Amino acid sequence: MARKEFVVFGLGRFGKSVATTLAEGGCEVMVVDNDEDKIHEIADYVTYAVRADVTEAESLESLGLRNFDGAVIAIGENLEASVMVTILVKELGVPYVLAKAQNELHAKVLKKVGADMVVFPEKETGIRIANNLMMGNFFDAIELSSTSSMMELDILQEWIGHSLRELNLRAKNKINVIGIKRDDQLNINPDADMPLERNDVLVIIGKNEILNKLANQ
Repeated sequence: MARKEFVVFGLGRFGKSVATTLAEGGCEVMVVDNDEDKIHEIADYVTYAVRADVTEAESLESLGLRNFDGAVIAIGENLEASVMVTILVKELGVPYVLAKAQNELHAKVLKKVGADMVVFPEKETGIRIANNLMMGNFFDAIELSSTSSMMELDILQEWIGHSLRELNLRAKNKINVIGIKRDDQLNINPDADMPLERNDVLVIIGKNEILNKLANQ
């Protein structure tokens, strides 16, 4: 499975937390900020660090954003800038845009101009949001604690045709399978000897770092 690619605009505490957590989870990460010092500080921890004026359409167009899986707009302090970047990023074809808001009015405007998800840093941490982004289908994971989550996982190619007993995922992958989704039906007590099929989805519980790695294989 190809590594997910994200671009993060704005390197305040929230943006930096999201960017570094995504990178640590194995994602390709580009960060963009107009502060040269912030770019230098994070350059060694992400794939690309670019100094640019994010409100200029020409600057954004030169970044080649069409191939990214998602964008995080972490410019919450400047409403005009965050709205402008959200509009430009959506116009450039980024399929999923998460934007940081300072208040309900700001959130309402961001949603109106195309943000797929709006978050409030006071209520959400950058680490939690980054972990959820990496777990596929964006925010389908349910955080059980600061270190563990429950999520849905498309079965890996090498698992097709093998049973849960054969795979022994608890011992080998350190995850617990609590259900199997097949043909839109959830079986919460799956037969351990039933061969897995290509379109099966496992419902699993495990440590966040392990789930991130599986989701990105």
